[in-house]
Amino acid sequence: MSRFVRASKYRHVFGQAAKKENGLENVRVSNNAWDTNLVNASAQYLSINYQVAGGGAFAILPLPGTELASGISYKMPDVIPLARGHAGPVLDTDWSPFDDRVVASGGEDGKVHVWKVEGNEFDGWGGEKWVPQDFDPVAKINVSGRKIGQVMFHPTASHVLAAATGDHVVKIYDLANTDEPRSVLSGHGDTIQSIAFNTTGTLLATTCRDRKLRLFDPRQGADAVRVMEGHGGVKSSRLTWMGDTGKLVTTGFSKMSDREVSVWDTASGESPLKTLNIDQSSGVLMPFWSDNGIIFLAGKGDGNIRAYEWESDNLYALSEYSSTNPQRGLCFVPRRALNVSECEIARAYKVSGTTIEPISFIVPRRSDTFQADIFPPAPSLEPALTAAEFFNGKTAPRNLVDLDTGSVSTGPPPSATTSSFKVTSPEPPKASSASSLSPETVKSPSQVPLPKTPAPSEPVSATPSRSTSIPVPTVSVSSSDDSKLREENERLNQELREARTQIRNLELQVETLKANAVKAKALLG
Repeated sequence: MSRFVRASKYRHVFGQAAKKENGLENVRVSNNAWDTNLVNASAQYLSINYQVAGGGAFAILPLPGTELASGISYKMPDVIPLARGHAGPVLDTDWSPFDDRVVASGGEDGKVHVWKVEGNEFDGWGGEKWVPQDFDPVAKINVSGRKIGQVMFHPTASHVLAAATGDHVVKIYDLANTDEPRSVLSGHGDTIQSIAFNTTGTLLATTCRDRKLRLFDPRQGADAVRVMEGHGGVKSSRLTWMGDTGKLVTTGFSKMSDREVSVWDTASGESPLKTLNIDQSSGVLMPFWSDNGIIFLAGKGDGNIRAYEWESDNLYALSEYSSTNPQRGLCFVPRRALNVSECEIARAYKVSGTTIEPISFIVPRRSDTFQADIFPPAPSLEPALTAAEFFNGKTAPRNLVDLDTGSVSTGPPPSATTSSFKVTSPEPPKASSASSLSPETVKSPSQVPLPKTPAPSEPVSATPSRSTSIPVPTVSVSSSDDSKLREENERLNQELREARTQIRNLELQVETLKANAVKAKALLG
């Protein structure tokens, strides 16, 4: 073993739970079985999936410790204002990155609602004459006939929202006109488990129950530009992008049901750069990225929160936060809401039973001055693009705010990974005749490499491409032949779905047999 200790600014980072009065108690968190974080946060408010007798609702509460929360007791009354409007349970919420008062919700009723919080909703909270007034949505979107499992705002363009449906597609909406989605991302073979935009919003990644990791161009729509084999286990998988590095991190289970985390370079291969086996617990791992270069992992049912620093294409374990209270859900606040005077580099809100507990991650420093080396600029409230500019093909990095001075600047340009997938123009490609293509020049999509990033001196092609830049020959097909092909395709798809179902059932049976064998061995031993 080496006697040298790796130099790191975050080697001594530690998690510290807040006092009881800085948290929330008597919170009736939803008991719905859908795999979700249950809680989300802006710099001012928390949204919590709530348990109600009928329909669907979620709570909107001022962030504990802020000026809005002054005068509000940490112990919630039995009746509080709720965001009602869904006909079924609320499954996911997401706050706008450009307005701390705007939140979107998705529910089992197949609808997405958008809400805006005004400052006076919490006036007189808990007083004698105080009457709770429920929130009303400012917009309703009929997305699907099936549930909405995930919702997410675009990171650089204002009023752009993604929603993952029970129809196994992701729909991208311009909130200025929600009659029809601007694009539909398809090709998933089963339930979508997680979605995430990269920092410029030019790529959207998904994990799916069919154990595939997919990358989409959210403007072009249709099928994925790249499909990779994800984690081998059948349990839920999550993902998040690693800031401006162009990499993403996924969590899931191995074929032996071990929990694991993988880091992917989306531009250079079909296999992960790094895979780390965590343990053999059964709770889903929720990954969170901090622009300090730290990955936080919180397992459902665990009391601890792990932290890893990503450096030189490797994961280095940092100090672990431990608690005896298991977590059902977790979220992190935007970094612009952190207490920099206390060297707080991240703050989580943990759902445990009926309590919401703040946990601050602190780098111990004695100096009272601003520590610029541990506080890189954070995403600001200013959008870099309008929705129209984004859908017209424009790309821009995030606007960043200096946590010391408050000044706003433009972030770094998109990485090579992002650029290599980017569609530079929404115009369709020119048609080519079939005779101009020989059989040797036409390859299947799996054989065609993804386009590389051009050198600065090379012109960038204005022709959009999903997974290949080779033009597709025009072929004349009669209506009867077309009908037969559609029927054959549908039959094959149905057989594939049935085969996948049988495989999943067999894997579950194998896991059950293994568990029974372990129990029998323990009883006999």
